[in-house]
Amino acid sequence: MDISQMTVAQICSFLREGNPSEQQLELLSNDNRAGVKRSLERYFAAKEAQRCELNRLQAMLMYETPLRQQGYKYIAGVDEAGRGPLAGPVVAAAVILPEGLVIPGLNDSKKLSAAKREALYSMITAQAVAWAVGIGEVFEIDTVNILEASKLAMCRSVAGLSVKPQYVLIDALELDDLDCPQKGIIGGDGVSQSIAAASIIAKVTRDRWMCEIDKVYPGYGFALHKGYPTNDHRRALIALGVSPVHRRSFTLSLGDE
Repeated sequence: MDISQMTVAQICSFLREGNPSEQQLELLSNDNRAGVKRSLERYFAAKEAQRCELNRLQAMLMYETPLRQQGYKYIAGVDEAGRGPLAGPVVAAAVILPEGLVIPGLNDSKKLSAAKREALYSMITAQAVAWAVGIGEVFEIDTVNILEASKLAMCRSVAGLSVKPQYVLIDALELDDLDCPQKGIIGGDGVSQSIAAASIIAKVTRDRWMCEIDKVYPGYGFALHKGYPTNDHRRALIALGVSPVHRRSFTLSLGDE
């Protein structure tokens, strides 16, 4: 392939889709066309971004890598979504990722857009060794409190895995009655790929549920705020009262009888 005979448009396409050799890059660096120079800048910027992303993801194996070196193959990450809303269940997820899997963009679900979470959800569920969700129902939240309901949901997600985990990494909490070693990690969804994956599965699952329940109980705006205590949600509570999916232990504290 004679780089010198290519048009600027062809070079742009080549750099986007190809894997140029060092020799080809050197030839392009000597090309004085402004369009070629801009294309090279974009190419090197993209490569640097990829390198930084791989380094970030590698750093998010700070717990998984030592555990694998100790012989643990099936490491489950566990996280929950929905501890703060006034309505809806708390949803937990457990995910076992295969060793060596690279999922660009994987991160704490709170740092991602809804569209990015949906895309990552599809990638995680397609490539995980195993994944499962667990639910802490509204009546359980009102009966045993949100913390205990979150733990119930987490335990159910671990129990639902089709592959038995050998070690469990959990965001912030530790669970009773797990029959394998575990570690609670403060801010785990930001430092562990396994927990980050679980945070995405839990968040997407819960958000989808809230969008569906919005059709059953219209007027509250569940599809928009997902049950969180926004001003619009508070106004809807005043106008419509408490629905069957509201947590009475939460809404009563707002003065909603």
